[in-house]
Amino acid sequence: MVTQQIGNTLGRVVDLIVRVFAASQINPNLLTFIGMAINALAAYLFAIASTASPGEFFRWAGATVIVAGIFDLTDGSVARVTGRVTPFGAFFDSVMDRYSDLVLLIGLLVFYGRGNRFGYVTLVAVAMIGSVMVSYARARAEALIPSCKVGFLERPERVVLIIIGALFNRMEAVLWVIAVLSNFTVIHRIVYTMHETRKSTTPNPPS
Repeated sequence: MVTQQIGNTLGRVVDLIVRVFAASQINPNLLTFIGMAINALAAYLFAIASTASPGEFFRWAGATVIVAGIFDLTDGSVARVTGRVTPFGAFFDSVMDRYSDLVLLIGLLVFYGRGNRFGYVTLVAVAMIGSVMVSYARARAEALIPSCKVGFLERPERVVLIIIGALFNRMEAVLWVIAVLSNFTVIHRIVYTMHETRKSTTPNPPS
């Protein structure tokens, strides 16, 4: 019951923001770009955080990612409400999402590099590979089969994990989760696509 009330409240807030943006006639692609730029600011906060005590800068970075998420949540809805849904808009949104994913992790890469914590530099790199390959595997698979949405660590989950890691100073644990589960999701999509393509190429038995 409480969870439903929270969801309804958040839904009303998002609807209000969408109406405000729609009334301003702002281009949805600009909202997409602004969201990416705000994530770049969060990445900068990660990068300059004190290696001895990163808590304050990480919390600010987490709050900044939340603000960026407002633009990420509303750009598509604003496009639909204002009748500006275009193929380029969908393409641009996907490209900016990839930049947002990578720039946040680059900020963490710089942070751990400054602290000479090269084990975590490697961990962030593995998380970066998984984050990119999750979306790439789906895009390539859906050129062959109708849909490939299997797996449970897509971009929304990764963003929520980064916010949790930043706000509660548990980034190392979060990076392990992202690195492992994102690459597991890629493997899941590879196996799923293999099975689906085999189905489509298997000849029907003679009647």
